[in-house]
Amino acid sequence: MKFEDVINLKSNQITDPTYIKKCKETLERNGAIVIDNFITPQALEQIKLEGAAKKHLAFFTNQQHNIYISDADPSYPEDHIRNKRVISSKGCITDDQISAESVLRTLYDSDVFRSFLKVVLNEQALYSYDDECSSINLHYASEGQELGWHFDNSSFATTLMIQKPEAGGEFQYVRDVREADKGEMNFSDAERVLAGDITPNMLEIEPGALVLFRGRNAIHRVTPTIGDTTRMMVVLAYNNKPGVALSASARKTFYGK
Repeated sequence: MKFEDVINLKSNQITDPTYIKKCKETLERNGAIVIDNFITPQALEQIKLEGAAKKHLAFFTNQQHNIYISDADPSYPEDHIRNKRVISSKGCITDDQISAESVLRTLYDSDVFRSFLKVVLNEQALYSYDDECSSINLHYASEGQELGWHFDNSSFATTLMIQKPEAGGEFQYVRDVREADKGEMNFSDAERVLAGDITPNMLEIEPGALVLFRGRNAIHRVTPTIGDTTRMMVVLAYNNKPGVALSASARKTFYGK
């Protein structure tokens, strides 16, 4: 499939400066932007079919982690928010399992798409990961699987919703809980989020939507999937520096290889 047949260019004029400016302003204002019907129905169907055909290849994990996705800090008690454990469970197929002819690869490798992202995300350049696993990931969340509350280590995330579950699987977030670059962790508000004392925002994401999200200082989660329909979501991972690769131990942890 050609690039022109992947993105719904009539609705999403990603080379038009006015459209790009509007997207950038929305992301800067809200910390997130959901662009509905970003890919065409034909492209969405092809990705869904590839995802269904390759689900048996997915590496499934059920992990406990703290909200910072980091090692525990022994200077705090085990039940302190710095060390408190949450659960994430999902399946994933990796870049090396995405076919060379995949719609996802056409989109990910497109200079036009990458130029659009670069401006909206306010990045000087965007590069693929320098390993065989990380650039394109297709995630699966079956009944009961979820992503626990956490902060991202990267400054932005780029995702595509492919298939919604019957219920659950909601993307919830609370903005500006911490200021990571200044070392301001704001443990009290993070504790309140996990306790349910702060009502999170929710993104309404339909299949075919592109989502850009700044999760470094916004705590977020995906609630457990309900029903027999698997939630399928693609992560299109870029770096603002060349030559970045996950370590062998990280690849083993996240991808099982």
